[in-house]
This record gives sequence, C-alpha cells and structure tokens, in this order.
Amino acid sequence: MSRIYILIMAVLAGAVLFSCREEITPPAPGIALDNESGIYTVKAGRMITISPSYSNAEGAEYSWTLESGEELSDAPVLEFMREETGRYYIVLTVTNDGGSASVQLRIDVQDLTPPLISLPGAEDGFVILQGTSLELRPAVASSLETSYAWSVDGSEVSTEPVYTFVGDETGDYVLRLETVNEDGSDAVQFTVSVKSPEEVDFFWSFSQTEYNMSLGRRIQLRIQDVRNAFDAVYTWYVDGSQVQTGGKTDYVFTGSEEGQYEVRVVMENAYLTASQTLTVNVCPPEGTYRRPGSSASGASVNKVYEFLPAPGQFVNEYYEAATMEEACRYAEGRMAQTQYVSLGGFGGFIVAGFDHSVENDGDYNIAITGNAFDGSSEPGIVWVMQDENGDGLPNDTWYELKGSEYGKAETDQDYAVTYFRPEAPAMPVTWTDNRGNTGTVEYLGAFHRQDYYYPTWVEESSYTLRGTCLKARNYDASGNGTYWVNPAYGWGYADNFSSIDRLTDDDNYNASPADNHFRISDAVTFDGKPAGLAYIDFVKVQVGVNASSGWLGEISTEIFDIKDFNLSK
Repeated sequence: MSRIYILIMAVLAGAVLFSCREEITPPAPGIALDNESGIYTVKAGRMITISPSYSNAEGAEYSWTLESGEELSDAPVLEFMREETGRYYIVLTVTNDGGSASVQLRIDVQDLTPPLISLPGAEDGFVILQGTSLELRPAVASSLETSYAWSVDGSEVSTEPVYTFVGDETGDYVLRLETVNEDGSDAVQFTVSVKSPEEVDFFWSFSQTEYNMSLGRRIQLRIQDVRNAFDAVYTWYVDGSQVQTGGKTDYVFTGSEEGQYEVRVVMENAYLTASQTLTVNVCPPEGTYRRPGSSASGASVNKVYEFLPAPGQFVNEYYEAATMEEACRYAEGRMAQTQYVSLGGFGGFIVAGFDHSVENDGDYNIAITGNAFDGSSEPGIVWVMQDENGDGLPNDTWYELKGSEYGKAETDQDYAVTYFRPEAPAMPVTWTDNRGNTGTVEYLGAFHRQDYYYPTWVEESSYTLRGTCLKARNYDASGNGTYWVNPAYGWGYADNFSSIDRLTDDDNYNASPADNHFRISDAVTFDGKPAGLAYIDFVKVQVGVNASSGWLGEISTEIFDIKDFNLSK
C-alpha cells in the first residue's frame, strides 16, 4: 500500500563569536500537521484550509510549494482550491535563524459525491412469502452526512439507513429510497411482491451438471441453494431406475463400472414439480492417465486454468483483463516471476496445473508460496484434483486438503457469498451469503485508486463463490483501529504463518515470499474420509475467511507460486 510520510529536517546554524562573547542560536522550528496521515480531501471548486501547529516558530518564514514548483503561500495557514480533480503534493517549509523544517502532504481533489445507492436485487424486484420480512440494507457511497427517506406506495415509513419490510398481506408494493447530501441526491424505486405459498417460485441450483470420476470412487451429487421447497420430496433416478426418495437433497453415486450414466432428480411438493438431469462419466481406474515426472519436469505449475478473485483492494490494480483467459495469463505471468497474485475476499480462487503428476509419498508433496508473517495470516483453503478422464483439464473431482480447522463446529464446509457489481466507481462492493448475512468490501481510496474492485472480466451483475470458511480470528490490538492482527491457524493453509508446515523458524518480518507445505495424503472426500490419492495434477487455492481488518482491508490470500515439493527434497 502507498503511504505518505512526513520528513522533518533541521539544520543548525553554526555559532558566531562577537567580541569574545557567544551568541545563543535558537532551536529549529517544528511542524505538526492537523491530519496525522498527511492526506487531505476536498471537492473540486471548494476551499480547504490546512492549519498546522508549530513549535519554536517565533519570527519564522513560511513557504507552501506545489511539486511543480509553484509557490502557493507564505502564511502559516494554507487555503487551497482547485477546479481540476487529482492529487496535489505540497511541501511546507518553515525557517528561522536556528534552521528549517519541512513536511510533505497530499491533497486529493475529488469530484462531487452525491450519495449513490447500491441495492442488490432492486432492478428485478423482490419476492417474499406472506408473513415473512425483508431487510433492505443498501450500500450508499457518500463521505458526507446523508439523509434517508423510505416510502411504501408513496407513504414515508422510515428515515433510517436500513429498513425492514414486513409482508403481512399479499400483493405488489412499490418501495422507494431517496438519499440526499450537500453534493446532490439519488433514488431507487422497486417492487416487493408478497405471495402465498402456492404463488412463490421454487428455486434450486447445481454447481455442475456433468461429473467425471475414476472407477471405484464415490462422489456426492448435491442440490444447492434450495428455496421455497416447503414439503418437497426428492426422487433420484440412475438410467431411469429409482435409487433414492425422500427429503435428502444429495445422492452419493458409486462408480462401480466404467461408462456414462444419466442421473435425474425430481422435486415434488404440494404446488409443483421440477426436475434436473445430470451426467456422470465413470472413467478408467486411478493411474490410467498418470504422467510420471522426469528430469525435464518443472517444479512450478506451468498453466493457470482459472483465476477468479472475490472483489478486493488489489483486484484490477495495475492490470486489465476482459476475459477469463486474459486474467489467467496475467496470473501466470506474475507467478512465473514469483510476484503475488491476490485472490480478493472470501472464495476468490486460482486453479493451476503441473506439466507432470505430483506423486504422493506420504510426506509433504506441495509447496505454496505466500507472504504471511507473525500477526499477518490470510489463510487459503487448498484443493487437489487428478486428471481422471485424461483430457488435460481440471474438470474432474476436487478433494479438499484437510487442515487443522477441518471438521470443527466453527468451520463452515458449505459457505457461499454472492458479490454485486457496484453502481459507480469508488463504491464498496456489497455481498450477501447463504446464512442470511450481508456486508461490503470497502473501497480504500487512500491506498488504491482503480475504479472497481469487482473483476472486470465478470460480465454478470453478480457472481457467487462457494467453499470452506474458517472462523475469523483477526482483531484490533490497538483498540482504536490503528493496529490489526491476523493470527495464524494451526496447519494446512496457504499464506498462513504456521509453526508446523512452514518448516522454518524464520519470522519473515519483511513479509517476503515464503512457503507452506502440504501432503496429498491429507486429501479427503466430501464426507471427510481419506481420499487415498496416489498423485495429483491440479491445485486450487481459495480464500478461506470472510472478514476485514479496518484500514488494512479484507483478508485476502496472496499466492506467489505453487510447486512440486518432491523435486526439492
């Protein structure tokens, strides 16, 4: 992150002797800005007054100078105004007979900022079940005091930032939110439809509709994000034969014979019937497509197949990508130079592969480079995959590498967050999760200036990331928001200051690239049983915490490299 820091220089005058007596030299002046950060913001066309405090400044001369050399003022206080937006760097110098002191500061001249509203889902309207409520928690980009006015069918109902609509009676209701600050106003209008059970649409989703697995293994076929199912019964069929019925939303498929299978699931409740067809390819047994290493094998991954960060402060910074392919090439190039790739907030991930199969010898087999140090861990969950169908692509079965937090009650193995595209530049990114929570990824304009933290190559107005979420451990050690600590987790996570799998006692005080080490033997199936993988071909690293640390921003796994550690033994 960029920083503005204050430089104080003192030059002491030499002593001068006059007719056998020594004249006392006064002390050099001192400067204390009225903003400790040295960063000021003001709107274009408006005046800002900067009033430092001084010590030993009696009889001193003052000079305020723009970095271009333009003299701005010779007064103790600066009044500054510009019509053009941008960053202006200014040096204040104070001089007396004892010497001089200088300080550099920055003034960011910004456009007017009316209170822009971001309310995910408003463009399509909301549907709720009669007798339930809908909490409306918009993100409003405004650095100024802002007023709120909520109305339902033209009647004002609240002036609070958050409003809860209660659907007592069925029907369509027109809601409107207006926001006002001294720079302007914004408004959003939308419909909330309150429906009875028979009117409400059923919803479910599937992470994929085609699966590849090796002969003799088991995989879980699972329905996700079920809504408005009521008294649903789910019936599963394999090649037309019923294999399971009841309330379970998952089915465990065992690949006992090679071939392609059609799996169909039918949902029935008192109001409707829905169905989905899945394809399962049972491939040849493990080892069929193994690619033994050789003296020509590279230690590092040689290809990035997917790079999809969650929104975060380093996303889109100093790079542009219009497609997933361009984003992958960016990540490949960074890792080839052992430079960090930021995965953003929770769920952000990268998928990479090797030019050979990485063997499981029972010990550490994979090294993943992060930049954790004592007090700064941003854990990434690690997943591995074999090329089970032999097509060279990571489209087979992912197995999570069990870490120290796996299976704990506080660890959520099926956590999903949906991120929504901001309405305008420099706005926070709003999110909702599958546990009913909402929040924002804050825009840190003091350190990062790209317009959006939402990945530019995501065309949709929202996207969902799903994975394992660890309980956040970060805390404010200062009590005033200035010093945040992100403690380490035991073992089994990338970018984590582990005392176990870093294999070193180096405290990495300078946050240099450093490795965590992983065992393929720790791979587990969907139900936590050992996967028993003899080798792997692909690795996925995914941010495993949904939390932020004040001015440091979101907890975000950074990856520099992924390596076959066997080649380093």
